[in-house]
Amino acid sequence: MKNKKIGFIGMGLMGIPMTKRLLKAGYELTIWNRSPEKCTEPQTEGATVASSIAELVHRSDIIMSCLTDTNGVEAVVFSEGFIKSSAPEKVLVDFSSIDPERTKVFADKLASLTGMTWVDCPMSGGVAGAESGTLVMMAGGDAQVVDSLRPILKNLAQRITHMGGVGSGQATKVCNQMIVSCNVLIMAEVLALAEKSGIDSQKIPAALAGGFADSIPFQLTGQRMVNKEFDELKWHVKTLAKDLDLATEMAQVNLGNIPISSLAKNLMRKYCDEGYADLDPANLIKIYSN
Repeated sequence: MKNKKIGFIGMGLMGIPMTKRLLKAGYELTIWNRSPEKCTEPQTEGATVASSIAELVHRSDIIMSCLTDTNGVEAVVFSEGFIKSSAPEKVLVDFSSIDPERTKVFADKLASLTGMTWVDCPMSGGVAGAESGTLVMMAGGDAQVVDSLRPILKNLAQRITHMGGVGSGQATKVCNQMIVSCNVLIMAEVLALAEKSGIDSQKIPAALAGGFADSIPFQLTGQRMVNKEFDELKWHVKTLAKDLDLATEMAQVNLGNIPISSLAKNLMRKYCDEGYADLDPANLIKIYSN
């Protein structure tokens, strides 16, 4: 697979470390981002910066995208430049976290227009996982195509699980984000309560490590909450709010009421409106600081 040329669209918090890992693994990589200045770091490590989406797709066998939301993916993939340069032998691997049902529609539309194959492959593990190559990926699409991508994806992830047809990866990521988002909100409450109750809250993550209340987010984000390490941006509150919107939409179609996640969505949206949208979730403990 080293002879496969890769194009990567989206130089955000996850995209930059992922592209750097692909470069270190020896892949020929072309990148594009709406804000060109974000391409500088991967470019210095050997990535070619495309002047347009059309150029990136033309130069690449496998196109990877890691974009903000569903509308962003639609705008990029169905732009004139993308469609014009596509071909049946090319594969799109979408790492974005987007709507599962619209993903199915997008995949069918892309196939009908270009013959190109769509694999939805959202991931979990945050910036730390992207930097260390320890992400977990949930893939939807043709099983043989997913298997053919594993030699490349293993440079980015510790595990790639094929979940089923197109859209199933996105549905799995929504489930993941329901747990993560509710976890982050309760972390802020717990650690603030501990501090207000006279407990040394900095000891809480270590005290609970290995128990049923423990988790990777608790040890990472929870520790940053109690240490008041708010400035480093590992992920965004608005991303969790967006994913909880997807969860409630998915539930309306398939399940009905999801009261805990619905409450979490309302709280996350409220905090976005109060100025937390572009901040790291570690900042949510500040809600209880007064």
